[in-house]
Amino acid sequence: MSKPVCAVVGIGPKNGAAFARRFHAAGYAVALLSRKTDYSSELVSELGEGASAYACDVASEAAVGEAFAAVLQELGPVDVLIFNAGSGTWGNIEDLDAKAFEQSWRVNALGAFLTSKQVIPSMVERGTGNIVVVGATASLRGKPFTTAFAPAKAAQRSLAQAMARHLGPKGIHVSLMIIDGAIAEPDDASAPATLDPAAIADAAYGLTQQPKSAWTFELDLRPFGENW
Repeated sequence: MSKPVCAVVGIGPKNGAAFARRFHAAGYAVALLSRKTDYSSELVSELGEGASAYACDVASEAAVGEAFAAVLQELGPVDVLIFNAGSGTWGNIEDLDAKAFEQSWRVNALGAFLTSKQVIPSMVERGTGNIVVVGATASLRGKPFTTAFAPAKAAQRSLAQAMARHLGPKGIHVSLMIIDGAIAEPDDASAPATLDPAAIADAAYGLTQQPKSAWTFELDLRPFGENW
């Protein structure tokens, strides 16, 4: 019997790597998708069998289509999509230009739209699947330095909510994780003011295991030392 497939979009040494490790440990074949494959290829070597790296610019419809076609051919249809890609261009309205504003939207909102479109048809056909979108506190509020980032994450949250309401009756669980706080470095996960990536990954995995009678849409996570 073939393994279920988890596609993690957005791979770095913190959250992206933790998601890949958690689902791989749970018996999933994991597809690691990122704009560059330098780090994701190293992670594939660490994980071993059942892990593959793919180059994917989530802001490009053509690139997303090519990457997910390769995932389908090599691993099979995606059972879990973790959308972890993000673009943070910081500055206030006077500092930023239109290009920076648009690019943040293209990665955070359009990227979630394009990658979800790739996995939804097979999920609908099978009547099951999970899409987990990794959001941020900026999904809920804007501050001067998040003038580009906050609108993009807010759009991402609204997209996830619209998808959840449409796809839930079809058996597909769409959820959003609001990450409220700084992410710990891989070798310093015990700091009280930071979130442990492994703990975030555990929470994501838990979302995908929920029974249909009690699904969570929005889950906010913060370290115990966070002033919120």
